Amino acid sequence: MKIATLQVAPELGKRDKNIRRADEILANHDLSSVDLLVLPEMAFSGYNFPSLETIKPYLEPTTAGPSTDWARATAARLGCHVCIGYPEASTEQPETNYNAQVIVSPAGAVVCHYRKSFLYYTDETWAAEGGGFAAAVVPAFGAFETVVTGICMDINPYKFQAAWDEYEFATYGMQAGARLVVLSTAWLTSLPTEELLGNAKTPDYDTINYWLNRFTPLMQRKDGEQVIVVFANRCGLEPGQVHGVTTAVDPNGESVVGYAGSSCIMGFSNGLVRIWNILGRAKEGLLLIDTELPPVMEVPVTADATNDDKA
Repeated sequence: MKIATLQVAPELGKRDKNIRRADEILANHDLSSVDLLVLPEMAFSGYNFPSLETIKPYLEPTTAGPSTDWARATAARLGCHVCIGYPEASTEQPETNYNAQVIVSPAGAVVCHYRKSFLYYTDETWAAEGGGFAAAVVPAFGAFETVVTGICMDINPYKFQAAWDEYEFATYGMQAGARLVVLSTAWLTSLPTEELLGNAKTPDYDTINYWLNRFTPLMQRKDGEQVIVVFANRCGLEPGQVHGVTTAVDPNGESVVGYAGSSCIMGFSNGLVRIWNILGRAKEGLLLIDTELPPVMEVPVTADATNDDKA
């Protein structure tokens, strides 16, 4: 299976500009044979909105707003499935807002729609919890047709209060028999701004180790079946502050938060993690891999990450 992740640094509230930037990056790559393209959480709106009032202009109708429209057009143009995160104003009754994710087919059909179940502090200012984790069947994905999708905080313990080793999301994925897990994220980093931006092409390895840890149940599988996990994270800086995360100050003296980038695609099985490739922590770009080809690295299980407060 050929999978691509688009790592972007969306500017808060500048949706049209962010869409144009995504198109510019894609235009520089040959994606004629890709099966699945994955974008980050709230990829075009930006993430760190401080209140319901500030995000209201960027809420989108269920599978019918600018993000889904872009996904449909891009899926048709590339002949692949496209997954994207967006802020949803539900068209159901009663009307409710969600941090959502949608996968559309090349024909424009919605094959999966998911609402974030475990909310981060920032989400709680405007969104409701979704209805729980869910698996979807996408026959076009062949051996990977059972898919579990998630959004960022979903892989953490619920509200950071559940037991660390419950691994709610990873355990659900294993019990659902998923061979493919797709994550759209806006994962924050505690790296100082100077360090984050000063070596943009280097991944944030603390974040990578944390992600590995949160999928321990998949690493412990002994049935020989490999599970592919796609981490599509955003990068860049946004204004504001986030509880529990180190903030920095921009040249204008305003507080900013940084995102970890480091989008990657991994395979988990039999105590081994295969990593096909990883993008840098602060550089926009596209990662394209073929799961039939050898990964760039294989590592034994070393789930010893300590970060415990990410979106």
